[in-house]
Amino acid sequence: MSDLSADALDDGKPAGGSERTCIVSRATLPPAAMIRFVLAPDGEVTPDIRRKLPGRGVWVTARASVLAEALRKKAFDKAFKKSVRAPDKLVSLVDHLLEQDALQSLSMANKAGVVTTGAAKIEAALVKKTLAAVLHAADGSADGVRKLRQVLRRQLGEAGNAIAEIGVFSSVQLDLALGRVNVIHACLDASPVADAFLNRARRLQDFREDPARAEP
Repeated sequence: MSDLSADALDDGKPAGGSERTCIVSRATLPPAAMIRFVLAPDGEVTPDIRRKLPGRGVWVTARASVLAEALRKKAFDKAFKKSVRAPDKLVSLVDHLLEQDALQSLSMANKAGVVTTGAAKIEAALVKKTLAAVLHAADGSADGVRKLRQVLRRQLGEAGNAIAEIGVFSSVQLDLALGRVNVIHACLDASPVADAFLNRARRLQDFREDPARAEP
């Protein structure tokens, strides 16, 4: 890993469209593909999932293995230019925060009226709506997922490939987020609130799909 320069710390202003530099890989990426960290008053490294906490911060690529490497190589000490303390199980903490952020966004999409649940209702929605995403419960059956994919292909053809599929939440989590019971499949109409959810869900998927998720 190359030496971290003075620009590792941001200026403390809300992240807009400007790219940021990962303190581990030195990759330059948009804020949506990264996780910001700031220091709490007691010197503890604190995840800033929504990129709104005050103070100067540093950025890590939103991958579990990259965050684990940052801890192993003491990249936070180098970036903040002093000895800092990371919470126990920081990788697991970030995973949980990303998950909760996505579920809260899903709940907001539901309140906005853009969520439909149940395979039959999703099939009906395909006829009259443009969908942004289909959700499958992580603990649902593979056969149910296969059948719904067949419906998408049959009704939409190649256009069905543009509909995102999210499968990182359990049925219980979907129940709680949507205020319903036994949710196995759901869909979101194309809309700004659906896009907001997808951005968060994809960041969670990217974080989890990384091959190395073990704590250092």
